[in-house]
Amino acid sequence: MKAALSLTTLQLLASYVSAFPLQGSNNAISKRADTWNPPSDLVTPLNEVWEHEMSTYTDPLGFKNYGFDQVIDGKGKINYCVRWDSTQSVTQAQREKVETAVRRSFNKWIEKLAGFDGFPYDTVDVNVVGWAVKDKSLLQGDTSDIQVYTTTDDEGIAQCDPKCGRFFHQDGDYSTCEAGADRHYDQSLWLTEGFEGGAGGDWGQRIGQEYFMQDLDQEDLHILLHEMGHTFALDDFYDWTPTGQDSFIMLAGSAMKITDFDAWMARDWWRNLKSRYNL
Repeated sequence: MKAALSLTTLQLLASYVSAFPLQGSNNAISKRADTWNPPSDLVTPLNEVWEHEMSTYTDPLGFKNYGFDQVIDGKGKINYCVRWDSTQSVTQAQREKVETAVRRSFNKWIEKLAGFDGFPYDTVDVNVVGWAVKDKSLLQGDTSDIQVYTTTDDEGIAQCDPKCGRFFHQDGDYSTCEAGADRHYDQSLWLTEGFEGGAGGDWGQRIGQEYFMQDLDQEDLHILLHEMGHTFALDDFYDWTPTGQDSFIMLAGSAMKITDFDAWMARDWWRNLKSRYNL
């Protein structure tokens, strides 16, 4: 489910893969699409999707907090903060797996962009820099490598400090962030106990805590991948489907992994946004 990309009325906030500039000698990357030349059977549905997005989004090409913007501004690095909306305790080992799963999932999208039309990274360095909990005792083990927040939103739900969040500071000014600018967070992963489905936008992703934690080791966390697609500007398809397409990650429940059609939809956004970055 797509949550509005900038929700000014809702405070929806919530490792080691280095970000390398693309190398021409990387055979795996050179085999990927490097220009806008989608398969012939995808041309019509891609045009349909683009026209629909341009007619239904508010200022689609003027909005500047898509996942693309965050990756470029961060020079290939994305920081996450986890909102632990649960009464369950979480071990250090589990937290490490959460970081690995987020990094793996985010880079599933980056893999589809790598090598295409000047996209400058083949991987992105994704790190979980903080956790928000209502009670610090829920975080078992060593927490010295993360920022621990006990801030809450208007509904009393654990929230990463807004003073450190990109969603609230899109001008890049983190001077009031007590954790320091290096530990600001670009996105939140909001894990909610008993939550069904998901939500996603420029602020991050929200999914069920039980689903996520029980499937941490799965290669493709399909709900998270879907919600991350919204972060990269992709739409939902609740009331229509593009011509000939009935199984892709952005059509909720129809695919378990990012498909070729999903990849070309993301590339369509990149080719239309890339001029803003002066690469």
